[in-house]
Amino acid sequence: MPEGFTTDRLILRRWRDSDREPFARLNADLRVMEFMPACLGRSESDQLVDRIDRHFAVHGFGLYAAELRAEQSFVGFIGLSIPAFDATFMPAVEVGWRIGFEHWGQGLATEGAREVIRYAFETLGLEGLVSFTTPLNLRSLRVMEKLGMTHDPSDDFEYQNLELGHRLRPHVMYRLSRAQWIGNQSPAT
Repeated sequence: MPEGFTTDRLILRRWRDSDREPFARLNADLRVMEFMPACLGRSESDQLVDRIDRHFAVHGFGLYAAELRAEQSFVGFIGLSIPAFDATFMPAVEVGWRIGFEHWGQGLATEGAREVIRYAFETLGLEGLVSFTTPLNLRSLRVMEKLGMTHDPSDDFEYQNLELGHRLRPHVMYRLSRAQWIGNQSPAT
C-alpha cells in the first residue's frame, strides 16, 4: 500500500495526529458540511479519522489526507472508500473528497481525485468506481463530471440513514468504469 501520492499542487498521504485539529475545524464549518446530515464535533471528527485509519488497515486503500505541496498545509481528504451502508449498487468503491472552504474553486478535488482514480484502475485493478451526493450539491456534481464520470438516473437512490422527507435523502450516483477511464486517457487524434 503506498503511503501517498503527489500531484502538481497536492500531497495525498496517510493521516497524522497533527491533521486532527484542522480536520475538526473543517468538519465544523457549515459551508463544508452543507450537504452532510450535520457538522461534526471534535470527538466525532476524531472518530472519523479513526474509521479512515481502520479502512486503510482492512482494505489497503482509503481517504488520504490532502495537503498543499507549497505550504505543506492540510486542506481535507481525497481518496477511495467502501461505503458502509446497504444499497442496491453495493459492493462498490467510492471516490470521494472533502476540501476546506478556503480552498474551493481551485480544482484541488478534481486534481487529487484524478490521481486516486489512476491508482484505483492501474494499481488496484478495479473495474469501476462510484461517487454520489445529493442533487443539491452542484459543486461535487461538477467535479464528478470533470472526472469523466457519468450519471444514469436509474442508479439514483434514497440514502436510508436519513428519515423520509429529509432534503438530503435523495442521492444521485455517478459511475466511472476502467474502460471509460482508459478511453479518456487516449490522446486525441
